Parts: sequence; structure tokens; C-alpha cells
Amino acid sequence: MGCVCFKGASVKHGFEDPFILASETAFSVNEVEALYQLFVKLSIHAKIYKEDFRLALFGNRNKQNLFADRVFDLFDVKRNGVIEFGEFVRSLSIFHPRASEEDKITFAFKLYDLRQSGFIKRDELKEMVLALLDELGLHLPEDAVESIINETFKLADLKGDGKIDKEEWIVFAKRSPYLLRNMTLPYLKDVTMAFPSFVMVTKLNEADMI
Repeated sequence: MGCVCFKGASVKHGFEDPFILASETAFSVNEVEALYQLFVKLSIHAKIYKEDFRLALFGNRNKQNLFADRVFDLFDVKRNGVIEFGEFVRSLSIFHPRASEEDKITFAFKLYDLRQSGFIKRDELKEMVLALLDELGLHLPEDAVESIINETFKLADLKGDGKIDKEEWIVFAKRSPYLLRNMTLPYLKDVTMAFPSFVMVTKLNEADMI
């Protein structure tokens, strides 16, 4: 009583049923079971802490990065400073090849909406672009960064009010397929075969900074 079995592993009370998680996500029951094995490797006492999340993304638990912190915050749905198994599976599902474009667009919008105001403003976009550049170990001149910001707002800020709302973002994302390129992790489709190290390596060029 009080436990769910994942391929020979006993899961203590508090973990969600894999059948329920499969019904609510893009993963199959077998894929949820495979993700549990990954979760165990990343978690401490059935929880993933921010430092270990950074280690998974960057190989360094002490490296602070706005991108990593934003992804962690969005995975941490309960806002209690840790990622539990259900949150892990549901959030990771957004990156599944079978996840809907709408879910990916919404997640990307939340990623850039740093202040959770319902809008993406110039300073927020710039902070995220700089964080992505830092993640890649790239350092663009200030005028090149400003060019990225200006071009983004030229295309996305349809109302010309200096901020991008959710509706404008949806239009922009649908017209700019590259924007969601990194919102899909192809290997999630084969997690039951051999799950690689959980490293969300962002492969971007300057055109992909937005």
C-alpha cells in the first residue's frame, strides 16, 4: 500500500501514478517509467533542487544562469523550491516531439516573461538573450545584441506599445519556426531505449537568439 512499482523499483508514497501521468502528458506509461529512473539519478530525497538542476544542464551546480533558473522556476509548478516527479514529467512533456505547438509557444512565452506581468518587455528579452549567449560561451558586441532586440520587437510588437503580449507572441512564433526549435528534444521520443544524460544543450546561432 502507498507505493507504485516502476520496473522493479518501489516508489514511496507521494509519487504520482505512471498511468495518470501518461494520460496527462505526451509520454507513454513505459516512457514515464524510464523518466523515473532518470529522476532518481537527479533527485535527492525524491526532489530535484536548483543546484542539481544546474548540474544537469551545465555540468556545474554552482553556475548561476538566468536561462537555467527560469526553466527550473517553470518546472517548479508548486513554487516550493524543488521539482517533484509529477512536475518533472509534466514539464518535460512540453519538450516532447508529440507535444502541441500551442503548449510550446506558451512555455516559451513564460520563459521570456521574467516579471510574470503577462508581457515581454525589451529589458526582459535582453536579459534572456544575454543569458543564452552566456550559456553558449559567446560574447556579442552591445550593438549586435541591440540589433537582435530591435529586430524582434519590429516583428513581434504589432501594437507598437513597447511590449509583446501573449497574442502577439503567438503570431510571432507561428511566423518564426526557429523560435521553437529548442522547445523540442527529439530523444524524448526514445526514452525507453537509452536516455542520454539530461543536458539541455542549446544549439543556437545569432539568428536563433530570439
